[in-house]
This record gives sequence, C-alpha cells and structure tokens, in this order.
Amino acid sequence: MKALDRLTISSTLLCLGVMATNRIYAQTIPQQQPIGSLEVVAKINGAMPTGIAVSSDGRIFINYPRWGDKVEFTVAEVVNGIPAAFPNTRMNEQGNVDTQKERIVSAQSVVVDPTGSVLWILDTGSIRPNPISYGGPKLIAVDLKTNQVTRTILISESALDEDTYLNDVRFQLDLGKSGYAFITDSSSNGGIIVVDLNSGESWRRLGKTRFTMSDPGFYPVVEAQIMMLRDAGKTAQRFDVGSDGLAISSSGKTLFFRSLTSRHLYSVPLEELTNRSIKDTQLEKMVTDHGQVAGASDGMEADREGRIYLTDYEHNAIHRYNGSMAAMETIVSSPSLIWPDTLSLGDDGFLYFTANQLNRRDIFHQGQDKRIQPYMIFRVKTDGNPIRDTGKNRHSHIRN
Repeated sequence: MKALDRLTISSTLLCLGVMATNRIYAQTIPQQQPIGSLEVVAKINGAMPTGIAVSSDGRIFINYPRWGDKVEFTVAEVVNGIPAAFPNTRMNEQGNVDTQKERIVSAQSVVVDPTGSVLWILDTGSIRPNPISYGGPKLIAVDLKTNQVTRTILISESALDEDTYLNDVRFQLDLGKSGYAFITDSSSNGGIIVVDLNSGESWRRLGKTRFTMSDPGFYPVVEAQIMMLRDAGKTAQRFDVGSDGLAISSSGKTLFFRSLTSRHLYSVPLEELTNRSIKDTQLEKMVTDHGQVAGASDGMEADREGRIYLTDYEHNAIHRYNGSMAAMETIVSSPSLIWPDTLSLGDDGFLYFTANQLNRRDIFHQGQDKRIQPYMIFRVKTDGNPIRDTGKNRHSHIRN
C-alpha cells in the first residue's frame, strides 16, 4: 500500500475515533433521579426551624429551638410565607428561671393534637449548656379557635434527668379519663415520658434501654460525609442522640419510636406503656424491634390508613412504612431535602415538613457554619389522611 493511502486511512480512522468519543461525552451522564413532586410552602430566613404542625383548617406553625441562632420568637405561625410570634410576643420572650413557668423557654416541637384544633407546644426548658430545672420543661396547649393558652403542664421532677431534652410529642385522647401525651427524651440515656392529661402527672418509661438510646455501632452518613461532632482543635466524637421521632398507629393502640442515631424502628403497646403497675423490665419484653428500617430518621408521622411516614436524613428522602421493608414506599427524594426534620400530615392530604440543614451546623464542621439560608418548608401530596379524634375525650384534656 502506498504511503499516501496509509496516511489517508489513518486520518480517516482517527477522525472516526474522535467523532465516536465526542458522541460518548455528548450523551447525558446517568444520575439519581428525584422521586415525588416537591412543593415549596415557605422559605425561612434567620433562625433555624425544627418542628412544624398543620391544623385542620390549614394553619401552619413552626418553632425555633434556642441552640445559638438569634431567636426572636421560639414559636411562630406562618402566614403568607412570613413567620410571626405565636401565641403572642410576651410568651416568646426568653426571660429567666424565675419566669420560665409562664414563658416558652425553647420550643423543640409544635404538634396539633387529634382534635385538629389544639396546638401543643413542647418546651424543652433548656438553653444549652445551662442545666434544666423544674418549671422549664413543659407542655403548653393553645386553643386555635381563640389563640389562647388553655393549659400548661409542667413535667414532673421525678420524670426528669439532669440532661433531659424533650424532643417530640404525640397524643392518644381515648386512653384513660382525658387521654395521654407521649414525649421522647433525646438525651444520651433516652426514654419516653408519659403524661396523664387528666392529672397532669408524668413519669419516665424505658430509659437507659437499647430501645431509646443511641445505637452504639451507628455512624450517620449525610451528604456523603460521616457525621460526627467536630470541635475545632479536638478529636471528633460520635454523634450520640437518644429517642427522637415517634408516631401513634391509626388503631390508637401502638406507639412507634426510634432514636435519632439509629436505623432501628421500635414499637410498644400503649395500654402497657401507660400501666404503671408494669415494671420497665417487663415492658422491655413487650417492645417489638422492626429491624433496620431505611435510613435514620428525625421526624415521624402516621396516617388514618395505618401507615407510618419516616424522614430519612441520610438519603434526603421520606419513606412510608406499611409493616415490612418489602412494602416500604419512598414518597419523596430530592437533593433539596437537606436534613428533613419534622412531618405533619394535613387534612388536604399534603405531608408538610421542614428541611433545615442541621448536619451543616458548626458543631459538625470544626466551628464553621455551612448552612445556607433560606431554610425550607416543603410539602408533597399523598393519598393519606391525618388521624383525627372525635372520641370520648375530645377537648376535655385542655380544660383548666
């Protein structure tokens, strides 16, 4: 073959190779696809919110714990996308130990109970690193028809540990004379605090057990990074948080709960949980371990159809659990869901939730705050309905 012919063939092959390579790189690179149709409800600037609650008539409430951000008010109603102090400005003033019984020290959760018209504010009574004292940790009921506080329940001293941090609360109004509230303690010892809404008395269950404490072998992975407490100039420490999210089944007979730093989901019968004659050693045998259910959760919610919704802060997602991993559904997954925190299912069928970038706080990044405002309130449409109560104890639990 002549040299000129060989050169022509080589040039042609080279051109074809370049064209083929260009076609390869011109194609779309496969990527993980979002799941669900995510809607923006509000963009929140300023302090970082955690909890959210939606009433039967569609009113939206959020809260801001006093963790170091400048918090003007720790509970707010969101109207036309703008948060405003609720139920009033005076109650949201930080105050001091002498006034803490009459004020909201630092709200960690807001929850609309099964009546759909009563907002309960869960006050930790805690401004870390200061210790808590009796009168700070409490439940505050606000009648949404009048926007007036109708009851304040101080958590009993005997139910509080030195490091108690009240995290989330759910209500079953058809147990006992006036119903019960169930509060998770997310301190390292963990525990579930039971509140008798008739007497106002409260007591601790399942504290210092594997069900309510952090999983010692668990390390969360968030935004592709191992999440650990990383103080500047210090050795990283394991992130260790006890019982956090909880939900009551549609039957009203079972409490589902899990620790923030664990992938295990647990449940316990409510009748036995509220029976003080049953010792914790006996109660532990009645707890069901549902195994490792999806990623780790912050918030949980239940619907009338018998399903449990769980945030998944490790995978920027929210799942729906229906008794087994095989029946698990992913409701929504999106890169925008940076630490989905709290869930609230509205009467409109939308699941409302906060996404607050908690994993980007300075305590996890050697003093560097990596959060980018705004924080988000999202919602996603579901075929579920909230659990609403019309039973024997409707409204009786909020009377003074």
